[in-house]
Amino acid sequence: MASSSFSCTTVTMTLYPNDAGASGNGGDNKPVREDASVEVPAMDHKEEDKKDEDLSEEDLELKQQLELYVEHVQDADLSLQTCALESIRQEIQTATSSMTSVPKPLKFLRPHYGTLKSHYEKMSDSGAKKLMADILSVLALTMSAKGERESLKYRLLGSYGDIGSWGHEYVTNLGGEVAQEYRQTEDDDLVDDLMKLKQQIVAFHMKHNAEPEAVDLLMELTPVEDLGTVLESSLDSANYKRTCSYLLSVANYLAEPDDLLVFDIVYLIYRRFKQYESALFIALRLDNLAYVRKIFMLCDNLLRKKQLCCILAHHRKTFVLDEDMCSEEDLERLQFIIGNNKLIEGYLTLARDIDVMEPKTPEDIYKCTNAHLVDDLGVAGTIVLSARQNLAATYVNAFVNAGFGQDKLMTVPSEASGDSSTSWLFKNKGHGKASAVACLGMIMLWDVEIGLAQIDKYFHSTDTHVVAGALLAVGIVNCTVKNDHDSALVLLAEYVVKEDPSIRVGAIIGFGLAYAGSQHYQVFAKLRPILVENTNASLDVIAFTVITLGLVFLGSCNEEIAQAIRFSLKNRSESELGEPLARLLPLGLGLLYLGKQDSVDETAEISNAFGEKISRHCDMTLLSCAYAGTGNVEKVQEFLGECAEHLEKGETYQGPAVLGIAMVAMTEELGLEMAIRSLEHLLQYGEQNIRRAVPLALGLLRISNPKVNVTDTLSRLSHDSDTEVAMAAIISLGLIGAGTNNARIAGMLHNLSSYYYKESDLLFCVQIAQGLVHLGKGLLTLSPYHSERFLFSQTALAGLIVTLHACLDMKALILGEYHYLLYFLSLAMMPRMLMTVDENLKPLSVPVRVGQAVGVVDQPGRPKTITGFRTYSTPVLLSAGDQAELATDKYIPLSPVLEGFVILKENPEYKDDH
Repeated sequence: MASSSFSCTTVTMTLYPNDAGASGNGGDNKPVREDASVEVPAMDHKEEDKKDEDLSEEDLELKQQLELYVEHVQDADLSLQTCALESIRQEIQTATSSMTSVPKPLKFLRPHYGTLKSHYEKMSDSGAKKLMADILSVLALTMSAKGERESLKYRLLGSYGDIGSWGHEYVTNLGGEVAQEYRQTEDDDLVDDLMKLKQQIVAFHMKHNAEPEAVDLLMELTPVEDLGTVLESSLDSANYKRTCSYLLSVANYLAEPDDLLVFDIVYLIYRRFKQYESALFIALRLDNLAYVRKIFMLCDNLLRKKQLCCILAHHRKTFVLDEDMCSEEDLERLQFIIGNNKLIEGYLTLARDIDVMEPKTPEDIYKCTNAHLVDDLGVAGTIVLSARQNLAATYVNAFVNAGFGQDKLMTVPSEASGDSSTSWLFKNKGHGKASAVACLGMIMLWDVEIGLAQIDKYFHSTDTHVVAGALLAVGIVNCTVKNDHDSALVLLAEYVVKEDPSIRVGAIIGFGLAYAGSQHYQVFAKLRPILVENTNASLDVIAFTVITLGLVFLGSCNEEIAQAIRFSLKNRSESELGEPLARLLPLGLGLLYLGKQDSVDETAEISNAFGEKISRHCDMTLLSCAYAGTGNVEKVQEFLGECAEHLEKGETYQGPAVLGIAMVAMTEELGLEMAIRSLEHLLQYGEQNIRRAVPLALGLLRISNPKVNVTDTLSRLSHDSDTEVAMAAIISLGLIGAGTNNARIAGMLHNLSSYYYKESDLLFCVQIAQGLVHLGKGLLTLSPYHSERFLFSQTALAGLIVTLHACLDMKALILGEYHYLLYFLSLAMMPRMLMTVDENLKPLSVPVRVGQAVGVVDQPGRPKTITGFRTYSTPVLLSAGDQAELATDKYIPLSPVLEGFVILKENPEYKDDH
């Protein structure tokens, strides 16, 4: 339209016109704003005639016409002045321009800018003077001196008419000058005028698809807490989505608490426009169950409520519905979905579709015979290696066949295995038997009914390790799955009070895995006596009780439980607090405050009163947990400062500080890359205890997302002269490749197995890493992030943190008798799939495009959100960074993010071309 034809002028060409006639400096190529002045020097007549000869007849006529208008503006006749000004206004507003030039009226009026300004000062107050101010305001866009803000000055002196009629570029420039003036002025009357102008500019941007510019201006001039109120009047169904999208991207770069206020604003906007699924993502990001409850109360569509439940299940968030949120007849069905009970069905559907149901053995993963692994140290050496190899094979079997319900070691009859005398269970010794039975829990992962039936026979064993493994398996089977029967609570409760420490530990860890994040108070009631009353309990029982309570009441800041944990810490002797297992005590306390930031301050102060050996370790652990996933730069710098100290041997708190860098910085890509660079510096200059933690931090930053730079660093460290560094690097290679079937990492690990075939501990780590790379035969991920990295699951992150803290002292814990700490990884396991389902939650195969996500937050129009895509039929696997979109208009997805279970409804406007 004519009024906005000026809008296509680019900023670059506005500042640097390429037409020599556009400048009053004889074609000088300097920026116009840099050398512009009020008085423009007159050109030589010969030079001016030459310029005029270069113009077309049409341009020459326009130039002469504008010069005539300028003369008439200076006439004493007010009516003639007004007529001339109206003509200039008309010429400017109807002018067209290209991407390589400014509008011609602005070029031709440039030599007269000083003249018009001088005449303005002589004019008497009238409508003509206000119109002159409007025109000068527009001319100042390209002609005023830098920093003078003359466009704003004359706008405030002008008519306050429709600023949009002068075009988009003018409004944008004016917004910039308003922001600059606001920052410098102390005049209240001027501020009021600026606020009125702000409203006009924002309203124009919101109506003309420039929502990012409107939001930027508002955030310059408005306190964040008032942003929602100011935006409310400008939002409609056409612009709220782009506005919310930009606000969410801005929130990542705001400090506390402004970022949370922006999320609140977006939540309320989505709620206002009944976008309940999008609002739920914001509520989960804020970890605000009151917001979640409000969404269910407002949503009156059963199908949409099912999708809301699917999103909660994918996030692994425990949430209990009541009759205020849904009807009594729908309550059980919706709660069933929230409990993740459909997960195993979808996972196996994906496995059948990809045809990977056939069980795999550890040998299939190693891709080689075990002949070169046999040491020639004699019979005794071979037996030791064999026991360790069998233990590694147990974990590899558990990781590779996780969730498939069948394998070739534990679920086949002993006759079928070719060895009728012994089963796989009795090829392991001591705690290895517990891990072997727990392996069955991994194979039956998420399949509670069939899994518990398979595990039941092991409860009748006379071997305490077998019973402990069965209890552990119960917890693993119920991991992230909740149902009304609460079978895990009934099964595990009676074993918590047994005298045998291994059985008690199995039951306690089972509670932690089964009820992580549930805040199930009955679990605390069962475990509280161990911490408060039974002070004679062994250290491992105490440590795993604390870890379990931290997992169950994850991020709850529950003071009663924190007090019980602090009590148990105070009652430990100095020698006990020096044990490697004692380092899990502060971790359990930290999990209570996971992601809660300042809420940990009081507990952190109290921790300083603990024993000297544990207080600083406790402080670092608490801070790293409290700020996990926040991206807080100050905390990252604080952890780096702790790592810069050169300590005496025996200090352990720098390990949690190194992990803290990764835990805090992993939330967004830029901070993540900066953290990787910082960790590489620590490798070069840090003490040995820091170097041992760096590979684990790198593994957490790129978990299930192998990047070449991190892979190469870990590959180099896997040959380090320090055995602990090498083992940590090998485990981290498995973590970054977890569930990806990455051929490059698999090749590295295969070579390492040959390189370390005489080193039983290192070989054990290599084999564990091989199992992780092939996790779920490539269908699972350990990444706590999901929904296009917008959300992270606290439960998943907690499982990873526990395992990584155990790996800080690999020899004492993972390579000792506490290797079953590796099973905490089950909390982070989740299929990396997109499963489209119909209204009855039955699989519905549709074509989808899967490609790498593209940032389109401030791009105009309807840009493509993915690039390099391929088209598949659902269900499909999604790799790190992948994004999916429907390739058909036949269905409408109810979720704005295509991950996990997505319900499709038929599009009523769809017409089949055939």
